[in-house]
Amino acid sequence: MQFNKLLLPLAASAILTASLLGLGGCSSSEAAGPTGAARGALKTQAPAYYRMQLGDFEITALSDGTVPLPLDQMMSNISPDEVRQLLAASFETLPVETAINAYLVNTGSKLLLIDAGAGKLFGPYGNRLLANLRAAGYGPEEIDAVLLTHLHGDHSGGLTVDGQRMFPNATVYLDKADRDYRFSAQAEAAAPANQKSMFSQSRESLAPYEAVNKVSLFQGAAQLFPGISTVAAHGHTPGHTLYSIESQGQKMVFFGDLVHAAAVQLPQPQATISFDADEPAAAADRIAMFGNFAAQRTLIAAAHISFPGLGYLRTSGAGYQWVPVPYSLRGMTN
Repeated sequence: MQFNKLLLPLAASAILTASLLGLGGCSSSEAAGPTGAARGALKTQAPAYYRMQLGDFEITALSDGTVPLPLDQMMSNISPDEVRQLLAASFETLPVETAINAYLVNTGSKLLLIDAGAGKLFGPYGNRLLANLRAAGYGPEEIDAVLLTHLHGDHSGGLTVDGQRMFPNATVYLDKADRDYRFSAQAEAAAPANQKSMFSQSRESLAPYEAVNKVSLFQGAAQLFPGISTVAAHGHTPGHTLYSIESQGQKMVFFGDLVHAAAVQLPQPQATISFDADEPAAAADRIAMFGNFAAQRTLIAAAHISFPGLGYLRTSGAGYQWVPVPYSLRGMTN
């Protein structure tokens, strides 16, 4: 009897505990709601930005998303079979999901955006730049200048959406040759059929900035801001421009459309793509500049190499390999 008196309070305590934990009459999973499998897949992606320090400058890589490209049907100076073989060797399948990257440079006194993404031009996997810019801690109204590598839609389409400037306080910088070409009725009439739509897209993107005197044109090599200069590479388009950024002895080159398909054009740099306005000149630019970048171990920011598109080139036989920058928290205090 004394033994039962001792057990009663222990039993009552156990029943209360079981009730509180959801063990009285139902399982813990039933009390907590549906499990992950029952909820279904979320099918969302994390905000795509990556930050690094370059001397006194802070560089933020920003993804505008991706675009699928049938590269085996678009490349020249290489056979479709070779393109498919090189893609397969890099575990890529057709159509290739091609990155659209832009880069924000915080100099400490200016916020400079290099390229503006595609906006709504390139389908459901694009138009992510503004969301990723905000996720990175910046608003589009804070951008002081947008530096365009060229006026193709995946680099300039995000300037303007539905006729509205997306960067209302920014001045747009680009090479005069690119602007003149895209606004030329004669050039549009002479362009291949698959490139004609690019002309109206370019004009629609740039015109709202020209209307408020927010476009600044340079020609060839120029210094736009302290530590920030242009490098002409006028094969891909008549005004295609690379940007060289230097701070405290550190250097990075933003090389625009020098590469569209890393798996193909690094091992075979002579390979060109249908987007090139002057294919022989585009190939010559790539071959010459790749050699310099590899020899000098230049840090590169690439518009169409898988996000964040930051890395180096090293020689590999007659071609090159991409060496991505390792993920780092160095210099990040938060």
